[in-house]
Amino acid sequence: MRSAPVSDAASGPVSVVIADDHRPTVELTEEILTAAGFDVVATAGDAPGAVKAARRHRPDVCLLDIQMPGSGIDAARAISEALPDTAVVMLTVSRDDNHLFDALRAGARGYLVKGTDPDAMVEALRAVLAGEPALSPGLAMRIIEQFRADRSRRVYVPERGAVTLSPREAEVLELLRQGLRTDQIARRLYVAPVTVRTHVASILKKLNASDRQEAIRMFQREGTA
Repeated sequence: MRSAPVSDAASGPVSVVIADDHRPTVELTEEILTAAGFDVVATAGDAPGAVKAARRHRPDVCLLDIQMPGSGIDAARAISEALPDTAVVMLTVSRDDNHLFDALRAGARGYLVKGTDPDAMVEALRAVLAGEPALSPGLAMRIIEQFRADRSRRVYVPERGAVTLSPREAEVLELLRQGLRTDQIARRLYVAPVTVRTHVASILKKLNASDRQEAIRMFQREGTA
């Protein structure tokens, strides 16, 4: 039996765009949402198609496969920037997907594992529409763990003692330690290269380091205080 439409009193049934290059997944998701009363207004098989459909239909929700051709993350960022009132929710094949935080930085409001129980998926999307995050079980703990890991770090500076870096400065310094260049860090963090250089300048000033390599050596030696 078809559920009563999920709707906004002013605008009618909640509209959804689904984008995934795996057609059976699209069809199953559309079936689940339609049965729950959502209005699936369009489907797409790649990132450009998802962005085009979102711009055309201005849906309430976009469900995007993170690994679809053209990058689900890029689609999430483009849709979030162009349509801030559209809730973007990512679909992934695994709870261990390392793109979780990249997706959140790109503007996604939810992250669901494919194969999630249909009722749980519907409730998650209703939560997003109510202004709450939508996460498959287990992902909330990953966010908490990452938050703890991203807390400000302190690096010992000779004759000055412990110096506190902001979470973003610590993140930039860690990526420098991994050997990434300025442009690579900018792409990883979805910021402009000039922003990365600004963070690096702040790090060098705080640590009284002469260059990036000296800052990296100090960071490697002390780690998290």
